[in-house]
Amino acid sequence: MTIAPERAGAVRPPGAPSHLDTLESEAVHILREAVGEFERPVMLFSGGKDSAVMLHLALKAFAPAPVPFGLLHVDTGHNFPEVMEYRDRTVAAHGLRLWVASVPDYLDDGRLRERPDGTRNPLQTVPLLDAINEGRHDAVFGGGRRDEEKARAKERVFSLRDEFGAWDPRRQRPELWQLYNGRHTPGEHVRVFPLSNWTELDVWQYIAREHVDLPGLYYAHERDVFARGRMWLTAGAWGGPGAGETVERRLVRYRTVGDMSCTGAVDSTASSVDQVIAEIGRSDLTERGATRADDRLSEAAMEDRKREGYF
Repeated sequence: MTIAPERAGAVRPPGAPSHLDTLESEAVHILREAVGEFERPVMLFSGGKDSAVMLHLALKAFAPAPVPFGLLHVDTGHNFPEVMEYRDRTVAAHGLRLWVASVPDYLDDGRLRERPDGTRNPLQTVPLLDAINEGRHDAVFGGGRRDEEKARAKERVFSLRDEFGAWDPRRQRPELWQLYNGRHTPGEHVRVFPLSNWTELDVWQYIAREHVDLPGLYYAHERDVFARGRMWLTAGAWGGPGAGETVERRLVRYRTVGDMSCTGAVDSTASSVDQVIAEIGRSDLTERGATRADDRLSEAAMEDRKREGYF
């Protein structure tokens, strides 16, 4: 098993908590604080590695009692089948409640329209906000981390959203000494990010330590892919490949999972947790920077979506 390294140059006294212990304790504190402060929290659960770790933390935080909130997934209809199978298997294994907000339902009845580029990631915002309003959720747990992307680095652990679900960085509140302010007016809600201070490497080292189960596509496997925008995309009914794009069989893995139309794979031979950790240690790109086409639309692509109510 891979052991999490300590901070550079630091020596941990015998019996002192490790770096992963500290992160776990902080995340458990955030989960318990939010449950104690809010009336109707819900956890976003996509079946990806960050939401899998977040759920694992919730199971530990409230054991032996059941998790005191349900799960919410915004389904684009273009999700990886392996991830959907993992989502349903995990929900059933732990006896959890799952609500699914379906982008295809919104397309079918005209509330949303397909984008010319075929990606549905930006279309998740309206179903998400509707699900939050219909469920009267005043807190929404998300797996976002500050190391992922510039806009997410601006987020507080308790991130206030207005009555339209929009995020305004000027309304962010100080969080000194792990004191979190969940005050909000009727109609507003708070996004809560227990993994804010984790890195991708922290997440994988915790997965190794805790033996957290993940969808198989996070590990190297042979897959039919095609090149687009310096990424390997999976062929599918969502609209790829296009003219001039050739499908080929490659050994790849995914560093992050989302809508198939904008989530790329990376060439990899890392077929185990320890091999993935070693590979990440050599990388100089975050997983979103390397594999998410929707973040490349502009310098402020993520921040623009967050201002509209995105995750």
